[in-house]
Amino acid sequence: MSPHYSLQQLAELVDGRVQGGGGLIIRNLNGIAYAQPGEITFVLDKKQLPLPEHCQASACIVPLDAGPVDRPVLITDQPGVAAAKIHAALLARPFEATGIHPSVVVGDGCTVPEEVSIGPLVCLGNNVSLGQRVTIHPGAVIGDGVTIGDDTIIHANVTVAHGCSIGKRVILHHGAVIGSDGFGFATDRQGRHHKKPQVGTVRIDDDVEIGANSCVDRAAFGVTWIKTGTRIDNLVMVGHNVVVGEHSILVAQVGIAGSTTLGRNVVLGAKTGVAGHLHLDDQVMVAAMSGVHNNQPKGAIVGGAPAFEAKSWGRAAVAFGRLPETIKEVRRLRKEVERLSALIDSPETSKDNK
Repeated sequence: MSPHYSLQQLAELVDGRVQGGGGLIIRNLNGIAYAQPGEITFVLDKKQLPLPEHCQASACIVPLDAGPVDRPVLITDQPGVAAAKIHAALLARPFEATGIHPSVVVGDGCTVPEEVSIGPLVCLGNNVSLGQRVTIHPGAVIGDGVTIGDDTIIHANVTVAHGCSIGKRVILHHGAVIGSDGFGFATDRQGRHHKKPQVGTVRIDDDVEIGANSCVDRAAFGVTWIKTGTRIDNLVMVGHNVVVGEHSILVAQVGIAGSTTLGRNVVLGAKTGVAGHLHLDDQVMVAAMSGVHNNQPKGAIVGGAPAFEAKSWGRAAVAFGRLPETIKEVRRLRKEVERLSALIDSPETSKDNK
């Protein structure tokens, strides 16, 4: 049975306050266009009010300055955060240990508690250590010597290569690859590429989420490290020996070259590329489709390729869009200057000047 809470209980969960109907029972959270009676919806800004007439939600999460609303409300200073926490609470289900499917291959020396759920065709290498309430979905491959912390979820077809460590409450989405070899080669004078052995590992700290088909390469030496609370979107590439600071966000198709370090709360927009051996300090933000080629100080907001200060980049982007008109005007002015120069230099003009 789905969990349900009173509106007052939900307000206490997110440090909000209720206006009207604190005893109202809420069973789900939904978008404005989809919410049904017994559900709560949310608005991020008072500009979204009033709610449309067709909205059937029984209650609404609103910001502090929302003003009067035509139904019970939960008032909070962070409606987006409140909605996320409430939705998670309403969807929460107790862990059900289904055990180990008969088709699972378990290597020698593994530590597998009773409270686990391991689906069909999973392969556990030798000396794998699983925490309590770990869920591993079908087709996942866990290499030798891997450790996985409590309450972690490994989705279908994930690969965690040998020697990597995965923290608690981590989510690895479908097809993610953790600990494949870093991209390291030495090229000789004949143009032939010689592989540099990649003998390090990967460390994923607690409460990290890594999206589908993303790759985190093992270090050449030492460790590639994804720190606590980081969110990595689908199709992201993290190179060898990269360190990603706490609570950072890497959006889809980001690529980070080897040995670059990111501070805390760094945000990289979609398709951003970051060169190797750089440092992006805390709270750096990079616009989508940018190329970062130098170190960035704390709090820098940059865009473009090569990336530079975001406001200047915005003005440059506008100017770039006007280049065809500007070139046309320059050509027109050049012709006019040539015409005037010819007129000044003509014999008739010289005679008149005498």
